Amino acid sequence: MTHAQVIQSSARADSADAELLVVHDATQWLSHLNDPDTVIGRMLRLLSQITGLNRGRVVLLDASGEFMEIRYAYGLSSHERERGRYRVGEGVTGRVMRTGQVAVVQDIDEEPVYLTRAVERDTLPHETVAFLAVPILNEDQPMGVLGAHRIRERHRPLHRDITLLRIMAALIARVLKVDDLIREQTAALAEENESLREALSSNQEARHGILGESPALRQAFRQTLHVSPTQATVLLNGESGTGKERFARMVHLTSPRCDGPFIAINCAAIPDQLLESELFGHEKGAFTGAVSAKKGSVELASGGTLFLDEIGDLAFDLQSKLLHVLEKQTIHRVGGTRDVPVDVRIIAATHKNLQEAVNQGRFRIDLFYRLNVFPIHLPALRERDGDVKLLARHFLQVASQEFDRNATFEAGVLDRLAAYNWPGNIRQLENVIKRAVLVAQNGWITVADIELILTHESHVTDHLEAGGTPNAPEPQADWGATETGRPRPGGTASSPPATVPERSYRWVREDEAESLLQALQETGGNKTQAARRLGMTTRQFRYRLDKLHLSA
Repeated sequence: MTHAQVIQSSARADSADAELLVVHDATQWLSHLNDPDTVIGRMLRLLSQITGLNRGRVVLLDASGEFMEIRYAYGLSSHERERGRYRVGEGVTGRVMRTGQVAVVQDIDEEPVYLTRAVERDTLPHETVAFLAVPILNEDQPMGVLGAHRIRERHRPLHRDITLLRIMAALIARVLKVDDLIREQTAALAEENESLREALSSNQEARHGILGESPALRQAFRQTLHVSPTQATVLLNGESGTGKERFARMVHLTSPRCDGPFIAINCAAIPDQLLESELFGHEKGAFTGAVSAKKGSVELASGGTLFLDEIGDLAFDLQSKLLHVLEKQTIHRVGGTRDVPVDVRIIAATHKNLQEAVNQGRFRIDLFYRLNVFPIHLPALRERDGDVKLLARHFLQVASQEFDRNATFEAGVLDRLAAYNWPGNIRQLENVIKRAVLVAQNGWITVADIELILTHESHVTDHLEAGGTPNAPEPQADWGATETGRPRPGGTASSPPATVPERSYRWVREDEAESLLQALQETGGNKTQAARRLGMTTRQFRYRLDKLHLSA
């Protein structure tokens, strides 16, 4: 027997098997939740063909919220659907929407409340016609009405039809809620796309991969464009993760050297014994393994730009050789005896205070002055008012594409991100957004997700400030000793020693004092609340108070 024959036989039998067939087929179509027209249309068709509940319609509120309109139907013409428009409370359909109660009209000809608006009486059978309507509920609140006609004199009891309609209404409610969620996410993504598109069109910075609208960033951008057409050496100052290489590339791309090579070297990432060869090259036989001559980065960058990141970590003996390049525009390869002429512009970057390094004898003063011809300060993310939200939306789009996700920020997430201190700056923000996209449930990044990730970030920062390394295990929360050396409850004398390694000053700045004291004042001296307000842990907050010699 074919499926069509099963349908016809079930319609004639009007048995409980027909109801099960309707529900079974309807649930199979729920896998197409992203296509409500097809799913709901199929459900209404099943009701008509198998159980005789004809001219089924789903009536929903329009944009005004005052009127209802037939959104989905089976067995109604387009003209009939257009006429099926009701105020909430008007007619049988409007009353079901207002009260959330089932309506059973035994005879539409004898019921004065029944309006006969969508379907004219002459188009219906001459027999007695009943009309059944049930609410489509969303958490016990009506979001629409499911209605249908039937011949009253059929042997099938009305209460069974009401039960079936209620089941179908529950399934339809699920379809509608998923559709609303998809529309909401799509609208949010469209809004973010538009805001980013506007930012890209209005910001010259964006053309070089630099997003932001804050005055601090604009100042750095203006300085960069001012110096790029010249041959001046540029020194970029800023914390780690503030985008120093992007600014260096912008100097190169907006300079007359833009058609030449751009070579980037991180002086802290290469061991000192290898860095000389990497920078200046070597001759054949200069050392074991030097089977042929090799050009160094300075020579390869000739005609273009050489970017030296973390210049403050350059070994003292190599500083003099770099000074020679800046003064003479020549190099000596390792193992070589002749000058090799080069034509290179050098851009250096550091997160360290080079002036302090000069005072301590760790950096050559003559090299410092050669590099510091045109210094540019790159602001930390916490100094860039309003840019966190713009960057977060951008990284959300990038991460969603990278991981094939469709993630959206829940209300309040952007405000929480903007309130955080971001010691790792833009790089840290990007990593947090990537992690949030991966852990998001049902496509929503919640405030709770962000809080959990930021708590972990704060623990990592605490560990680094305490002298740890990025790859070492984080300090455990159940150490037997506190920072003051007193045993915690449950601690023992064999627990890790009370003396804590001297913490780095890397994340502590003198200009933080005002914000720390203001947070304390606003929270009535409560350090925990003050730390939370600044996006820190209590330990970070107290550490800064101690290092800045602030009394609280």
